[in-house]
Amino acid sequence: MEVIEDILDAETEFDDVVLSVGSFDGVHRGHRRILREVIETAAREGGLPAVLTLRPHPRQVFSPEHPTNLLTTHQQKLRLFEESGIEVAFVLRFDAETAALGPLEFLDRVICRGCRAKRLVIGHDFRFGQGAQGDYDFLEAHAGRFGFEVRQVPPLFIEGERVSSTLIREQVLQGDLERVTMFLGRPYALVGPVVPGHGIGAALGFPTANIQPENAAIPAHGVYAAQAVLDGTRHAAAVNIGIAPTIRQRDITVEAHILDFHEDIAGRLVEVVFLKHLRPERKFPTRKALTDQIREDILQVKAFFDSDSSFLETR
Repeated sequence: MEVIEDILDAETEFDDVVLSVGSFDGVHRGHRRILREVIETAAREGGLPAVLTLRPHPRQVFSPEHPTNLLTTHQQKLRLFEESGIEVAFVLRFDAETAALGPLEFLDRVICRGCRAKRLVIGHDFRFGQGAQGDYDFLEAHAGRFGFEVRQVPPLFIEGERVSSTLIREQVLQGDLERVTMFLGRPYALVGPVVPGHGIGAALGFPTANIQPENAAIPAHGVYAAQAVLDGTRHAAAVNIGIAPTIRQRDITVEAHILDFHEDIAGRLVEVVFLKHLRPERKFPTRKALTDQIREDILQVKAFFDSDSSFLETR
């Protein structure tokens, strides 16, 4: 997949682009329904399947004082686009200047001259332009003037609930992995570098990689069976999220004890894929009680992966 990192500064010469536009945070099942329509339309019409996404996410621009709780990093999102069959990803630098583009200017500069779109496939709640003035009706009204076709994909409902990034974000924060997986269409994963920790896990005999995810939605405090993905290789891991109340640690941490793994991975990016919530975080009366529970957690993680080794297949 070709990535155009700044569409306003790029000179593109694509033909017959079939385009969808949006933040696509999570690239969930509702998003993939739209992407399938893009790909099928491109195949039917002999066009190029493409997406236009925003960087950074508008939430980071309009509400920087609030936690962003993103479901995907930029790189995760691009990988999911490619896996879906998208051939070109355009990226719009989202800042005060681009947020101020009126809907007509957005259509002209970004959609038509930048992406060279001939067909647009959008979701039911798509809005664009300053103050979110542009919508499907606006696109239909100006399609002839700008020389493109437009179609709208209806929302996806699962078990009576509309699939949305907001809904999935709430489920992640609650630690409801079963429903998160159902709506995402895959297990939830966060990415971050391994940063120095307090050395508490190593002192207890269970060294951990301290993951620092940026702007990510963090699942509820507790212990999880997870995959730690390093350079495409999946490793079984017991992951603790919380404040380590037994030892009075105050900062929330994401700590992964990677089973049967002894490499120094400080500074490397790790993707943590959450598979099963084992138990909530709790305070233990003694360190011995804590270490006994950690041993039990690790046995549960081993049993989980022994029951289905496909979780550890290399991508």
